[in-house]
Amino acid sequence: QVQLVESGGGLVQAGGSLRLACATSGRAVSRYAMGWFRQAPGKERDFVAAVSRSGVNSDCADSVKGRFTISRDNVKNALYLQMNKLTPEDTAVYYCAAALGSPYSENAYYAALREYDYWGQGTQVTVSS
Repeated sequence: QVQLVESGGGLVQAGGSLRLACATSGRAVSRYAMGWFRQAPGKERDFVAAVSRSGVNSDCADSVKGRFTISRDNVKNALYLQMNKLTPEDTAVYYCAAALGSPYSENAYYAALREYDYWGQGTQVTVSS
């Protein structure tokens, strides 16, 4: 198993930036594809970004492309989400997640919630206008 703890959330003005971090413990994070999801009040949890176990491949939701960047450090057992040009529509609780995935696909990443096996508790991001 792996435990996930997010940090870096907070209150920021529109146009500002935040960097979220996800610290992991337990099994090495290199065993997992990783992702970020977010959930706004009254809405479903949505895909934000994902990265493969190797870190070679990644993808972001269309709504954040060009503004958010996902990265990982398998030595530090950490996952990051750099968020730039934030808007009030980015306000949500952000969750880090880990997916075992296929053992034969170290370059695969996953956008679907059902692919993920472990979740953090989330960190609140609030963007004021």
